Amino acid sequence: MRREELGAYLDSLLETARFRDYCPNGLQVEGRKEVRKLVCGVTASQDLLEAAVARGADAILVHHGWFWRGEDGRVTGIRKQRLATLLTHDISLFGYHLPLDAHDELGNNAQWAKVMNWTVEGRFAEQDLGFLGRPAEPCTADALANALSRTLGRPAQRVGDGGRLVQRLAWCSGGAQGYFEQAIAQGADVFVSGEISEQTYHLARESGVPYIAAGHHATERYGVQALARHLGRELGLECEYVELDNPV
Repeated sequence: MRREELGAYLDSLLETARFRDYCPNGLQVEGRKEVRKLVCGVTASQDLLEAAVARGADAILVHHGWFWRGEDGRVTGIRKQRLATLLTHDISLFGYHLPLDAHDELGNNAQWAKVMNWTVEGRFAEQDLGFLGRPAEPCTADALANALSRTLGRPAQRVGDGGRLVQRLAWCSGGAQGYFEQAIAQGADVFVSGEISEQTYHLARESGVPYIAAGHHATERYGVQALARHLGRELGLECEYVELDNPV
C-alpha cells in the first residue's frame, strides 16, 4: 500500500490527534512510496535499522522513535548514522509513543494486561495512560513480582511490603513511576511500571503500597507486536517483529 495511506490508517486507528506527546507521532522519516514489508520493534536503534535493511523492509514501525522534545537537534554522530541508514536505503520510519501506550485494544498497557491475565476495570492519570484492574486471583505483591519475572523474562524489582495482598492493581508501562501517588489515591494495592526512581522506594515504604518495576523495554513490547499482527490481518502487509533484548 502507499506510504501515505498507511500513515493515515495508523493515525486514525491510534487517535494520534488527541495526545499531547514528547515527540511527533506518525511518519517521522519519509522513505519509498510503496510499503509492502514492515519491520516492527520497540526502539528505532541502529541495530533495528540494520535488521530492517537485512530483511528488505520498506518501512519501520516503532514505539520509541526520534525527535524527542528537548534533544539536541543537530544531525551529527549517532543521529547522522541512524538517519543515513534510512535515507540510503529509502526506508520510512513510523513512530507511535503515547498513542500506543493508551490504545484500548492494541496498546502496551492493554496487551500487557492480556499477557498477565489481568482484568481491566478503569483508567487514571493524564490522558488515561494508567490502567486499573485486578489479577486473575488475589495474590501477594511478591507473588505478583515473581509472575512478572517469569512471564516477561527479566527480574522484576519489588520495593515496599512484599506480603501485601493484591486485589486491586494499577499499572502503566515504561517510565511511569511519576504516577505512583495517583495510583495510591485510586486505592491500588500495588503499582506496576517499567522503571523505578530513588524516591519511589521511600513512597512505597511510607504509603504501605508496594511498587514493582518490571522493565521499560519488557513492558512495552506487546503493543507494537499486536499492532503488527493487526496490520498484517487487516491490510495484508508483511509485518515482522524484531526483538532486540534490552535489560533496562
